[in-house]
Amino acid sequence: MSDILTDTSAGVLTITLNRVDKKNSITAAMYASMADALAQAEADPAVRTVVFQGHETIFSAGNDIGDFLNAKPSTMDSPVFRFLRGISTFSKPVLAAVCGPAVGIGTTLLFHCDLVYAGDNAAFSMPFVNLGLCPEAASSYLAPQRMGYGRAAEALLLGEPFMAEAALEMGLVSRIVPPSEAAALAQRQAQKLAAKPLGSLIETKRLMKLGQVDVVAQRMAQEAQSFGRMLAEPAAREAFTAFMEKRKPDFSKV
Repeated sequence: MSDILTDTSAGVLTITLNRVDKKNSITAAMYASMADALAQAEADPAVRTVVFQGHETIFSAGNDIGDFLNAKPSTMDSPVFRFLRGISTFSKPVLAAVCGPAVGIGTTLLFHCDLVYAGDNAAFSMPFVNLGLCPEAASSYLAPQRMGYGRAAEALLLGEPFMAEAALEMGLVSRIVPPSEAAALAQRQAQKLAAKPLGSLIETKRLMKLGQVDVVAQRMAQEAQSFGRMLAEPAAREAFTAFMEKRKPDFSKV
């Protein structure tokens, strides 16, 4: 079965992370599938909204480390960057149902969603510094904007998880429900949106994001440049080696 499932019904495209045995960690092939699905949905007038979802126990553990190290994104046409461009510029409403851990890209992609419904077991984290890296998906810009600088600094510099209630207070999450209800709620809200005039949805979203689109694109490019450089530096090598060896990294000499 595919690691990414797509289903279109009544104007709603549902994209499901379907790699639960690997904690829905995302490979380059999965990024490519999601990027392609978004591109097709953007061009298809029958698709009026998109919903991202995982499993009741896990949204995503972030990048698949082994796959990531074997196929590091080297250009802006790499699958991960195609996906990030696709979700950040998507003109129609994007929703997400998030339960369990949402790590790294599992959290940062949510900054590009219009509505996020979380299970009360959701735990969000952006542990880039802990891997010797820097933020991605324009989260260095969007996290302070959404969460306030102090909370964003705590989340990005310490890299520690914050729970659904905190995410709701910060405005990252729209509503909290039991994990068994999150996906159904996201679908109901998506169907409400799909019944509305598509042109009005697109124009309203465009106006709300006016002035932000170019900044997000520029910040993504800057982050990608820094991210690629830092991948080759000693701190990241130590972090990834420690991860593969199942030990705590030692950054005392880097």
